[in-house]
Amino acid sequence: MSSAPASPPSTGNPPSGRRRWKYWLALLAALLAAFAIWQYPSWKAQAEVGSAYAARMACSCRYVQGRALDSCLTDFDPGTEIVSVEELDGEQRIRASVPLLASRTARFAGASGCLLEDD
Repeated sequence: MSSAPASPPSTGNPPSGRRRWKYWLALLAALLAAFAIWQYPSWKAQAEVGSAYAARMACSCRYVQGRALDSCLTDFDPGTEIVSVEELDGEQRIRASVPLLASRTARFAGASGCLLEDD
């Protein structure tokens, strides 16, 4: 009686839990990077609009109405929390920026109010 050949012993170990975890983490990182690249133009455009809005509003509040800059920040619409605003000393200018995406400056122009500058 002939017997069927035995199957060869397995030489590779199945992926361990640690290796599987690293695989899924790398896949997730690649997906997040692809999503960020895909969304970057939209995020940049929104950041430019938000920083321009914040610079102009803060400049008008500060120099036309004569209020303190901290008081002006309470007037911003919801969703502009990520925009940082700073007063440029002695220049009657306000700079607003969204980190890594956009920055705009508005200057007080007397009777014309506050105007956005080309950055």
